Amino acid sequence: MFLRYHRNYLIVKRIEAIVQSDVSKQVIKEIRKAGVGGVTLIQSLGQGMGERPEIGGRQIEFNSVDVILTIVHDSEVKSVVSAIMNVAHTGQKGDGKIFVSNIEESYDISTKEKSTKLI
Repeated sequence: MFLRYHRNYLIVKRIEAIVQSDVSKQVIKEIRKAGVGGVTLIQSLGQGMGERPEIGGRQIEFNSVDVILTIVHDSEVKSVVSAIMNVAHTGQKGDGKIFVSNIEESYDISTKEKSTKLI
């Protein structure tokens, strides 16, 4: 694996995937296979731009979604995003979203020091 550095710091990305709750465990399983070490799972409720469905004559205000967060080396982004899409994709609206952003700094709470090893 080729690791990129900028000013002596490893370039890492934060991947945030919002997926339907029923696929989140499988998504985590697959991104771990792609080499991800740590994962945070946040169980949540969400509402997209589309019309709200009705179930039993009642309009559903929010969908049950999970937010999966992980930090990866820049070189791993494509494989992790691909793993998420392969599991979460159904082709229907509401499959979810994936956001990739830069990590500028990291601090280790236990040592109170700026971390040079983000992962």
